Amino acid sequence: MTTLTKDASRTNDFVIKFANVNGTGSASANGLVMKSIFRMGIPVMGKNLFPSNIQGLPTWYEIRVSKDGYVARSGRVDIMVAMNGETYAKDLKEVSSGGYLIFDSSWPRPALLQRDDVTIMGVPLARMCNDTFEGTRNRILLKNIMYAGVVAALIDLDLDVMRKQLADSYSTKKALLDSNVQALEIGYNYAKVHFSCPLSLRCEPMNKTAGHIMIEGNAAAALGCMYAGATVGAWYPITPSTSLMDGFKSFCEKWRVDPETGENNFVIVQAEDELAAIGVVIGASWNGARAFTPTSGPGISLMNEFLGLAYYAEIPAVIFDVQRVGPSTGMPTRTQQGDLLLAAYASHGDTRHVLLFPANPEECFYMAVQAFDLSERLQTPVMVLLDLDIGMNDWMCKELKWDDAYQPDRGKVLTREQLEKIEKFQRYVDKDGDGIPYRTIAGTHPKGAYFTRGSGHNQFGGYTEDSTEYQVVLDRLKKKFNTAKSLVPKAIIEGRSNNDIGFVSIGSCDGAVHEATDILKRRGVHVDYLRVRGFPFGAEVEEFLAAHKIIFVIEQNRDAQLKSLLMMETAVEKAKLQSILHYSGMPMSSDAIVDSMLHILQRINPQTATA
Repeated sequence: MTTLTKDASRTNDFVIKFANVNGTGSASANGLVMKSIFRMGIPVMGKNLFPSNIQGLPTWYEIRVSKDGYVARSGRVDIMVAMNGETYAKDLKEVSSGGYLIFDSSWPRPALLQRDDVTIMGVPLARMCNDTFEGTRNRILLKNIMYAGVVAALIDLDLDVMRKQLADSYSTKKALLDSNVQALEIGYNYAKVHFSCPLSLRCEPMNKTAGHIMIEGNAAAALGCMYAGATVGAWYPITPSTSLMDGFKSFCEKWRVDPETGENNFVIVQAEDELAAIGVVIGASWNGARAFTPTSGPGISLMNEFLGLAYYAEIPAVIFDVQRVGPSTGMPTRTQQGDLLLAAYASHGDTRHVLLFPANPEECFYMAVQAFDLSERLQTPVMVLLDLDIGMNDWMCKELKWDDAYQPDRGKVLTREQLEKIEKFQRYVDKDGDGIPYRTIAGTHPKGAYFTRGSGHNQFGGYTEDSTEYQVVLDRLKKKFNTAKSLVPKAIIEGRSNNDIGFVSIGSCDGAVHEATDILKRRGVHVDYLRVRGFPFGAEVEEFLAAHKIIFVIEQNRDAQLKSLLMMETAVEKAKLQSILHYSGMPMSSDAIVDSMLHILQRINPQTATA
């Protein structure tokens, strides 16, 4: 038995990273480990780093086990499962001092790279698979389950929990279940015999996952669309938003089929491009359906012209922008928050769009519903800006709740009875002083008919090139945008009101910011935190900015787009704002925030930085 060098014991507080080859079926094994930890009641997070090709290039999956429930990347790797020979050197380099590296030792390597501060653990995975199982593809897949068994022994996972999970996955395929359980146990038993198990980095059952689920943001958003009453989805496939429409299709096929006739109560259109997709959404929404499209930055670029039409003609539309790295094609499978300005002012001319910013899959679900309600109430496009990290990674979230009494907010829609009583319908007249006119749905009543146009029109819906008439409509649109300030989700504010320093952030930065504030608090630096959840910014954002002397704006793009929005859309003094920017394509970690903040404070206020 090999005696391993151990660092200080860290129960339920470490990171495992799997280095694999894309297309080898490793996702199932990696997910098995992550979900087993979750089922042991331990908070856990999974981050997938994969290439934009289908097969052959390196892929990594990172699991953070955190008894404190931190959801951001930690910036360290304690256990590396190195299953890709081509990336072995890079993977070894990434292991933190005192950590462990597991590799397939089936065949001797003449010059195996090693580090004095990392314990290297060889397991003959391929040889054991070849000796036990038949079929090349089958051996490749079961090798993954075998290394999951090795990891289970090393970190003290409950093998019964893993067996139960496999049984849930292969309940109708006994032969497949038996071979997977056998592979799991072979790996587990090998580690038990050859290594001192468990390691100092180990799992111990907790009770911190009750009332929680593991879910991706795209799946949660798709579920929200269905619950919101969406019946039309139009899209053009693009990473990382494709699984959102896949999820919607799957949910609708289960719950949106008439049980008597077998007919679908939904329509999904795969359009020829993103411009056509948003056109379908606008047309369906104009006809009274709740319609949406999922896309990413390149798609938003193509949709700009139609977004301007929907803004000016005042037609509801919901768009999910699962942001990825740009510009141009960029890195399609990396995360970023680079579409804030593009989305806020999409299209030419004076346009401003309502934006929602979920921070996790739970909010993706609820904000999907809010997006449809806001879009119809305000008669305008609403964009939900998540990102690849939220959309395609495994997050631990509270169980989703639904109020069966929910009624969609259709906004100011005139009924047949109301139309019969009026003398003449005037589409763009502001009767209530909030900038929102009354609308009709096609086919309701002849009195409700009007010509929908993207060209110059007056408040009565007629064509015009008169400057005054044009400005009346444009000024009302601005008033409507101001009305939206009180309707979008309010920012969440945490901390004491007497702190001089504030954090402002958005979306998936939230986990890293929360962990950073805890780290800073232990160092005696107290920070208030505001997380923006909607645009236009509400009064609470203005008040927070005015109340703090130094404000760090934390975001995942190069050009400080959230900071720019704050400067353009609020009265904040520019000198107050300091940027903390992260744009590598990897999800943000707390270290990046803490180190950048203290460096900036040292420069502008040395006394505070050393408090």
